[in-house]
Amino acid sequence: MLFSATILSTAFLGSSLPEQEKTNVLTTQEQEAGWVLLFNGKNTDGWRGYNNKAFDSWTVIDGQLYCKANDVKQRADLITVDEYDNFELSIDWKVDKGANSGIIYRSKETSGHSHETGPEYQLIDDEGYPQKLEAWQKSGSDYAMYPPNEIAAKPAGEYNHTVILVNGAHVEHWLNGKKVVEYEFWTPAWQELREKGKWKNAKDYGLAKKGHIALQDHGGGIWFKNIKLRKIN
Repeated sequence: MLFSATILSTAFLGSSLPEQEKTNVLTTQEQEAGWVLLFNGKNTDGWRGYNNKAFDSWTVIDGQLYCKANDVKQRADLITVDEYDNFELSIDWKVDKGANSGIIYRSKETSGHSHETGPEYQLIDDEGYPQKLEAWQKSGSDYAMYPPNEIAAKPAGEYNHTVILVNGAHVEHWLNGKKVVEYEFWTPAWQELREKGKWKNAKDYGLAKKGHIALQDHGGGIWFKNIKLRKIN
């Protein structure tokens, strides 16, 4: 597809930057292309708790957004204040050993959890998770819907680069420069997966054409940086 060529240019640009480069900043080229920062590297401005829940599980450490694994009284998924429909999201993430999280998109606050309304790009320690994982639970998957076509995540403790493209009904999941998932919302095949699987009783799952981006608090041990978004008109 035409969009794949666009994704490749931005995905490889993001993943090719040396580790010592400044984080959480936009290059002149990115600014001219319409990218915006969703995380300033200093605080959680532009984000809030899902369903306005109070939380103490999220903090910022050395320019990284961190969901704590311990010493937490109140947990909540972190969601963007704004909602988005068609966009390209670029984000770097790593998990601690045994950790699990996700990036949810087009999420609405009509349910108890963000992933019950919006699809989830799975983030997990594929090799060190304490339970056996099904293919649809591996990193890069559209959780409980479409498994990744290959395992492209780095080991726990190392940063990965993700790009998510959402444009109308079309979705692509990219991981470390590889397209691992591609699907279309609302097709008969998509509907069949939804109705036969985990989401059969989640009445609002995957139906919204616009919603929040959420970072899942699944018990902590997850790090994010370089969270950037470009709207697609």
